[in-house]
Order: sequence, then C-alpha cells, then structure tokens
Amino acid sequence: MPSSADNTPPAGDPSTHSSGLIGIPAEHAEPIPAPAPPRTADSAEAIRRVLAFLGAAMTAGGQPAHEVQGEVRQVAAALGYRRVQVSTGPTGIIVCLGDGTPATFESVEGGLRLDQATQVYEIRTALERGSMSVAEATERLSSLRRVPHRYPRGGLDGGVFVIACGIALILQPAWSSVLFAGLASPIVGASIRIAARGRLLATLMPFGAALIVALAAFWAHSQGWIVGPLRTMLPPIAILLPGALIVTGLSEVAAGAMVAGTARLSYGTSQLVMFGLGVAGAAILLRVPPEALANTTVDSIGWWSPIAGLVLVASGISLTESVPMPLVPWILLILGLTLSAQIGGQHVAPWFGALLGAGVASAGSGLVELARPQLPRMVMFLPSFWLLVPGSLGLVSVAQLGLEPSIAAPTITQSVSIVCAIALGMLLGTSVSRTVAIIVERGRALRRRRIRLSRKLV
Repeated sequence: MPSSADNTPPAGDPSTHSSGLIGIPAEHAEPIPAPAPPRTADSAEAIRRVLAFLGAAMTAGGQPAHEVQGEVRQVAAALGYRRVQVSTGPTGIIVCLGDGTPATFESVEGGLRLDQATQVYEIRTALERGSMSVAEATERLSSLRRVPHRYPRGGLDGGVFVIACGIALILQPAWSSVLFAGLASPIVGASIRIAARGRLLATLMPFGAALIVALAAFWAHSQGWIVGPLRTMLPPIAILLPGALIVTGLSEVAAGAMVAGTARLSYGTSQLVMFGLGVAGAAILLRVPPEALANTTVDSIGWWSPIAGLVLVASGISLTESVPMPLVPWILLILGLTLSAQIGGQHVAPWFGALLGAGVASAGSGLVELARPQLPRMVMFLPSFWLLVPGSLGLVSVAQLGLEPSIAAPTITQSVSIVCAIALGMLLGTSVSRTVAIIVERGRALRRRRIRLSRKLV
C-alpha cells in the first residue's frame, strides 16, 4: 500500500466539523453523544492508518464510495471511534477520528484481484469482531499487493482466452465468432501487460487494443469469415471495457456520493471514447461499408450456448483473478442466477432484463454473504458485469455515432437505458439484501435476549 500523510486542519476550519451540523442553528441541533472509549490500546495514529489502508483497499477492490465509507465507519465504531469522518474517492480516501482531529490520506493506485479483495474482506471482518490486532491488520494490508498469483504461468492468458470464448457464446453465439474471440484474446493479454508498464501506456492501451482487434474483425468480415463484425469484436475486449466503472459511478451519484460518482463516470466515458476511436480508426483505414457497422446478432449454435458460455466465463475469471477455489462454485451460482434473470427479463424489454439481472446479482451475492459470512459479497457480484455487458453496448454506440450516425440512435437509446437499469438494479438489490440482513440480525438479537432472560428466570 502507498504511504500515508497526516494533516492537522487549522482551528475553525469548517472541514473539521461534522457535515450533519453545518448550517444548522445550535439551538435546533441534536446533542452530540460523548465518544465511546477506544476498544484497543492502539494509538489514534495507528487506528487512522489502518482505517485509511482498509478504505483504500476496498476502493481498489471495486466497492462504491458510499459503501466504503459506511464499512469504514462500522470498523471504526467497533474499535471505539464512533464519530469518525471519511471522505472517499476513486483515487484516495481521507480519514479522521473526530471533529478537529488530524486526518490521514491514503491514495489508491490500481485495482486488486478478486483473491486480494477476498483478503480485504477477511481483514475487515476480523477487525470488527476483534479477532485481529490493528498492527496485524496494518501489516497484512501493507503487503496485500505482494500476494502471489495462484496461477502465475498461463493464468492471465488462459483466463482471457476462456472468458473471450465464453462471452462470445453468450453475446454472439456463432462458431466463427467464438473462433475469432479465441484468436484475438492474446492481443488483450498483451495489452494488459503493456499497460502495467507505465501510465502513458495505460492511457493509450484502450485505443491500441481496440484498433488492432477491430482491424482483424473488419478484415475477417471482408473475407466473408464472420458476420456482424462490430458485435463479434466485443467478446475479446470485453474484459477491458469500463462498463463496471460507468455503472458504479452512476450508482454512486444516485446514492449521494456525487464527487466519486461524477469522477468515475467521466473517466469511464473517456475510456469508452478511446475504445471507440480505435474502432473508428480501423473502419476508416479499411473503408468499411455502412452495413458492416450494424449491431447484428447471430445465433447459429443452439440453446445450450449461454450455459456453456457461463461455465467458461466462471472458469476464466477464476484463472485471471486468482479466485480461491471454494469461491468458484458460488461465483458460478451468482452468474447463473444473473443470466437466468437477464434472459427472462429480456422477453419484456432489454432494459428490464438488465434491471432484473443486476438486481438478482446484487441481492443474491448479499444474501449468500448473509448465509455464509466467509463469502464476500463484492467478490461474487463483480464478475456479473461481464454478463450484463454495459461496456460492450456503450462501445457499439460510440463507434456507430462516430462512423454512421444515421444508425446509431437505437443503439444509443438501448445502451443508456441498460446502463441506467443496471445501476438501479444494483441499488435495489443491495437494499433488499441489507433489509433482510437487518431483519435477521434483529431476530438473532431477540433470541439472545430471550435466552438470557430464560437463564435468569431459571
């Protein structure tokens, strides 16, 4: 983890006051409860550091800003600090333990694999329960990025190959499309490695990867080998598209995390434009006719192709993301429920399928975590974005708008409606799972009180 920086705000700085009291007359403000004594003997600096490390790790693992803030506050309350203030963004987190106290900033540099996100969940749970010391948690979070990949040889390339073929079976089920996805997957693997070498290369990666894959797709279409090149090129690059970023940003805006949500939306949109420029560049270089830019769907394999694609996607995710084996069946379960809800809802409308799929994925992963606390919700939920494909439809929309605006309107309308539906489904699903969790916890508390009362009577 990157190093932290402590900042002590000057006296009277409004940023040191609780946001809930700003602008409220003192005579109408609710009395502030006295802070609870710290549960541990660790210094305030150590507590701030571990909370900042934890929040940065959860952000790097893909959690929305409002969820990170809530969970950091829960951990802080368990450690004895109930008036902690947290400000989270996509690139960093600020934590202070109370009004007018020093603050710690921790930057977020790059994402985490799903196995690393699983460890973050374990650390957070252990801190809340008091089964892990602050020093041990800080050490584990500091060394998180050094955790070795379970499949160091062939994990990335093999996983990208399997995911590309699986998404092709779901998105464009034709044998020519599956073959193209498999042959183009090494380009994606190489792009990921190149992007990891520097910020400039990472910035140019979307354009370069889309340009090369689009050139291959349009050329194969000109030879009569594939149908619907614009949709056929999506499976191999789907793993790179910022669909999850855009939907997460939209859900953050809807949940009130406006700064974080706007930043993610802006960055995700700019990434999508870079991918679109790559596709447009390939179309211009090869002088692609307008009819080749249509969003053409081909289904020549059969009813079983989505099932086979689902298994391949789950297997590929376990390879690329180094997923612990006990989690793989649960990820497959959530993916299966998501795909079933999505297909069922699409009989009504595409956006309704996206809404049901996202809602089932979010609620299902939350309920599984409730039943099996050792299974982190976000690790089971995030792979569902590769089935909901918001980024793929966004790329088609951007490419059509730049090359052939006359045919872009239906795709753009569909893409916007699906992205909004996925964000709404996420929020509804999370609300359902949290409501059930509250009801279950209250039931458990009531049973514990009854047991204690019965023991006293005996």
